[in-house]
Amino acid sequence: MTIGLASRTAVSGCVLCAAGLLALAPAAAATRPGVDPAPRTTDAPASLLYRPGTHVRPRAGAPEVPDLSARAWLVADADTGAVLAAHDAHRKLPPASTLKTLFALTVMPALPSGIRHRVDPEELEDIGPGSSLVGVAEYRTYRVSDLWNGVFLNSGNDAVRVLAALSGGWRTTAERMEEKARALGARDTHVKSPDGYDAPGQVSSAFDLAVFGRAGLRSPEFAEYCARAEASFPARDGGSYPIVNTNRLLTGADGVAPYRGLVGVKNGYTSHAGNTLVAAARRDGRTLVATVMNPRSGDGHAVYEEARALLDWGFDAAGRVNPVGSLDALRSAPPGGPEADAVAVSASRGGDTEGPPVWWTITGAGLLGGAGVAVYLRVRWGPVPKD
Repeated sequence: MTIGLASRTAVSGCVLCAAGLLALAPAAAATRPGVDPAPRTTDAPASLLYRPGTHVRPRAGAPEVPDLSARAWLVADADTGAVLAAHDAHRKLPPASTLKTLFALTVMPALPSGIRHRVDPEELEDIGPGSSLVGVAEYRTYRVSDLWNGVFLNSGNDAVRVLAALSGGWRTTAERMEEKARALGARDTHVKSPDGYDAPGQVSSAFDLAVFGRAGLRSPEFAEYCARAEASFPARDGGSYPIVNTNRLLTGADGVAPYRGLVGVKNGYTSHAGNTLVAAARRDGRTLVATVMNPRSGDGHAVYEEARALLDWGFDAAGRVNPVGSLDALRSAPPGGPEADAVAVSASRGGDTEGPPVWWTITGAGLLGGAGVAVYLRVRWGPVPKD
């Protein structure tokens, strides 16, 4: 069958109309009610933190960012979520006991602190060799609050085991922790051992740990435990003994000067992860959170001193740097995940990444479609008479 000129023109017009609508539909979808537009990049490309290296955007008079030995680090405003500076923020590294921040975020809401529990011997099985322990004893009854003191102050893997048993078991708890991480937008974290003990495939990142620390500070119960320097723990014989927080920035132990305004959060160490730390401090109504992962300095206390340097810099740089990203992770990740970084960064360089407004989209679609119809009418019926 042969298609005449008018028919072919009509088809072309329809194609033009459809092409206009298809080309512009994504922009309209991105701005219609109920659909979250692309991450805004008024200060920095949303995906900048997915790029390797150190990122800081100083204004005039800003202090120089500290030169640290850590494999990854980040400092952010805990209130606004603005990341002030970072190095390899999304590099996946073993988190050691800083992963207990995610454990607490996941398990704490479901376990009232006043619950009493008699420990079954099976709940203390399979604790990793060399684990830090608070001294949980089988057949002894503990309050949930005692066990949380053991988690936050002594980093007790035995306390984690019992709390995980109360929360559905070891594997179930690990799965719930990953679900919680994803719900917070933390995509770098994979949980194999809820206590942070080294396990194949278990990783997190400086970014994710900062997200967990920030989320924890929003919980009064979490914040109270992570800021506690000392507590009493029930002894096997029915008495009690003192335990001291192993976060030296909080206690000032072992020659590490306590940090003024520190409010927690959690330190960690394993032979595979090295030293890790999530630290938060509040000064003059402003709260910062910093993460330091695996300093390569030979100083055994480098993780604390590098966190101190980051916090000092962050308070000094207030108002004198532009953010390089946000801890509001659900909005700051590049569309499609880290692998889409190059596309996201390229788009951000064009300025406004939110796409054209709805009126522009509708008008453009109409013009393209109208042009196709006009061609068809002119060929089919001849020139349109003028008034």
